[in-house]
Amino acid sequence: MTSELDTGLLSKAASIARGLALDAVHACQSGHLGLPMGCAEIGAVLYGHALRQCPQHPEWINRDRFVLSAGHGSMFLYSWLHLSGFAEFSLAQLERFRQHESKTPGHPELGPTPNGVETTSGPLGQGVGNAVGMAVAAKMAEARFNTAQHAIFDHHIVCLAGDGCLQEGVALEAMEFAGHHQLDNLILIYDSNAVTLDAMADQTQSKDTAKYFDAIGFDVQQVDGHDLAAFAAAFAKAKGAGTRRPQVIIATTIIGKGIAQVAGTQKAHGEGGAKFTDEARLGLGLPKEHFFVSEEVTAFFAARQRQQDADYAQWCAMFTAWQASNPALAAQLATTRAFAHTRGLGTIVAPPDAAALLAAIPEFPADTKIATRKAGQDVLQPLAAVLPLVVGGSADLYGSTLNYIGDLKAGDDDFKPSHRGGRNIRFGIREHGMCSILNGIAAHGLFQPSGATFLVFADYCRASIRLAALSHLPVVYVFTHDSVGVGEDGPTHEPVETIPGLRVIPNLDVIRPADPEETAGAFAAALERPNGPTLLALSRQAVPLLSGIPVKTRREGALKGGYVARKETAPLELILLSAGSELQHALAAAEQLGPGTRVVSLPCFARFDRQPDAYRDEVLPRSCRRRVAIEATVSSTWAKYVGLDGVTLGIDRFGLSAPGGFVMKELGMTAEHVVSAAKRLA
Repeated sequence: MTSELDTGLLSKAASIARGLALDAVHACQSGHLGLPMGCAEIGAVLYGHALRQCPQHPEWINRDRFVLSAGHGSMFLYSWLHLSGFAEFSLAQLERFRQHESKTPGHPELGPTPNGVETTSGPLGQGVGNAVGMAVAAKMAEARFNTAQHAIFDHHIVCLAGDGCLQEGVALEAMEFAGHHQLDNLILIYDSNAVTLDAMADQTQSKDTAKYFDAIGFDVQQVDGHDLAAFAAAFAKAKGAGTRRPQVIIATTIIGKGIAQVAGTQKAHGEGGAKFTDEARLGLGLPKEHFFVSEEVTAFFAARQRQQDADYAQWCAMFTAWQASNPALAAQLATTRAFAHTRGLGTIVAPPDAAALLAAIPEFPADTKIATRKAGQDVLQPLAAVLPLVVGGSADLYGSTLNYIGDLKAGDDDFKPSHRGGRNIRFGIREHGMCSILNGIAAHGLFQPSGATFLVFADYCRASIRLAALSHLPVVYVFTHDSVGVGEDGPTHEPVETIPGLRVIPNLDVIRPADPEETAGAFAAALERPNGPTLLALSRQAVPLLSGIPVKTRREGALKGGYVARKETAPLELILLSAGSELQHALAAAEQLGPGTRVVSLPCFARFDRQPDAYRDEVLPRSCRRRVAIEATVSSTWAKYVGLDGVTLGIDRFGLSAPGGFVMKELGMTAEHVVSAAKRLA
C-alpha cells in the first residue's frame, strides 16, 4: 500500500537529510557531500513514500532492495536509514561517521545481518552489477517459490548511480546483461548532475544517455530530480511498467545543492563544501543545533513505519498460508542464508554439511585419468541435485569450463526471460560483470551462485572477487585452464602469476586440487562455506588419479586445505610439498628419494592456515627443515611453508606456446627437477 505523496513534509525531510550530511562530513572533515545534497529529494521519495521496506524487520525477504552504487555518497544512505527508522543508524552513529567501529564507514559495507545496507559499494560501478545480480535472484525466487495462490516474492531492486558508475566497464557489462535478460524488476536511477570528480562531465563523456539505454533494452524516463511529484510519478511508472524491460530514470540534479558556494561544480563532489556548513544550514532553514531532526519529520516517519508494519504483517499472513500449502518449497526456502535472519516465520534448516556433500559424490574408477575441470563437471551434478538452490554461470565458456548444471548439449535449463527458473546463466564475454552480478545474487541471500571462466581472466574480475571476500559472500568461482599446461595458447593464457596473486586476498579460499578425488573435496569445501568466496583452480590437461592415497584422505585433505599425501616409512628427513597437477611429480620424486621422505599436498593455503596449530604441526613438523615445493606458479607464496632452508621450484617467468607437456617439462615441472633440488639440500 502506498500513501498519498506529502510533498510538504518530504521537502522538509530532504532539507533535514541535507543537514545531517553536512554535519557528519563537517564533523570528521572527510567525506562526499555532492550526492547527499544533490539527491535529497530522490531519497525523500524513496524512503518516505515509495520503497517497500520495513525498518522494524530489515530482514524481510520480500523487501525492495536499495543499492547505492555511488557509495562515496554514503551519508545519503545513512541519513535516510536514520530518518526512516532503521535502528542501527541512530543519530549517535551518524555523529561517528567514518570513525573506527561505527556503523557508518566511509563507503557502505554489507554487515552480517540485514540492516538497510544491501551491499558493499565503494569501487564505482560495482553496485550496478550487484543490483543486476539481485534482480536475477529475485526473478529466480519468483519462478521457484511463487504459486498461483501466493506470490510471496514480487519485490524490486532499486539502484542509484552516478556518472562515475556509468563510465566504469563493469556497470556497462551488467546493464547490457540486464537489458538482454529483460530484468523488469530493476530500476536504475541515474543521478545526472553533469559533474565528475575532476571536472565537468562533458570533459570525459558525450554519449546520448537516453538513446544508449533505449538501445540496450531499457525503458527510459527523464525528470527533474528535485521535483518531488515528478520523480514520484516516474518511479511509480517504473514499478508498474509491465513492459518486460528494465527501467532507468535519468534524474537531472544539481550536485551539492544547498551549498551555494560550490553547488553545480566539481568542487561539490567531496568535502569542499563542508567549510560552508553554517551558511548552508541557514539557507536550508535549519536551526543552529547540529544533527537536527524536527518533531514533525520524526512523526511523519513514525506514521510511515506503522503503515510499513501493517504491510509486512499482511505479507506474513500470506507467507504463513503459503508455507502450509507448500511444505516442500518452505523447507527448501528455510535452508537459505536470507531466511536464517527472519524472525517468527518458521524453523530454519541447515543445508547439508561437507560430510553429507561428499557422501553424495560417487568415487572415481581406479583407472580414471581426466582433467580436474572434467572431474569438476562430474562432481557438480550430484552436488547440484542435493543443493537445488545452487546456480551457475559461465562467461561464454560452458564448453570449456564444463560447469553447466544438467545436460549442456540439451541446454534446456538456461536462465532466460521465458525460463526464470533456469539454473545456468549465460553471461556472455563479460567476466567482470559476471563476478559483480554473482556478488549481487549472493547478497540477495536465497541462491548460492557460481561462475566460470579461464583462470587467467581472474585479473578482469579481481575487484569483484575482492569485494566478495570483503563482504563475506559465499560465491564460488570455477576457473579452469589453471597453468602452463594450457600449452599452445601460449603465455597470454598461462596464468603463472595469477594464483599467488589471488592467494593474498584476505578471506578468499583458493583451492587447486591435484586429482579428481581432491576435486570432490574442493567442491564440497566451496559449497559448504557460508562466510566467504572460494575459487577452484582446475586443470585443462588430464591428471592421473592418485590411487596410492586413500579416497577419504584426499577428499578430507582438500577440506582441510592440506594433508600428508605420502607418509615416510623411516625417520623424517625431507618434506616435498605441492598443489594441483604437480603433486604427481612430488609423489614420483619421493619414490626416488628414500623412505625418510614425506609428501604434503596443500591444495588450499587459506583453509590449511585455519586448521588448529596441532594439525598443522602434525602435517609440517617444525623439526624437518629440508623442504622442496613444486608448483607451476611464481614461487613467492610458498616461502612460508618451505622456510629459509627450503627451496621452491616455480615458474618465475611467463610461459611458452607449445604442447602443454613440453611446456611443463621445459619449465622444470618434473619429478627429476624435484629430485635434483632435494639432493642439493642434503
